[in-house]
Amino acid sequence: MPESSERNALTEAVYYILLSLFQPLHGYGIMQHVKELSHDRVALGPGTLYGAINTLLEKGWIEALEGEKNARKKEYRITAKGMNVVEEEILRLEELILNGKQKLGVM
Repeated sequence: MPESSERNALTEAVYYILLSLFQPLHGYGIMQHVKELSHDRVALGPGTLYGAINTLLEKGWIEALEGEKNARKKEYRITAKGMNVVEEEILRLEELILNGKQKLGVM
């Protein structure tokens, strides 16, 4: 994934995964929450989701929670670093919208 915390754009899937993890969730819960947040527009398959989770774990944007040893479902949550990435992305998106509205004369 090409995302980084250096003001590069997040993919829509990664953005919604990070938003979903403001509360601890397991993989299936993330998939359901992303569908809900995007009004059924974004549907993550297991391969896409778990590939993204591995990348986000490596970047330190999310963390796996300690669970019961026999638990089959691992839960994840966003980290402070991940929250900063979301905040940066929101600012970037707001700038895009502002520039577009100015060019269209909608402001």
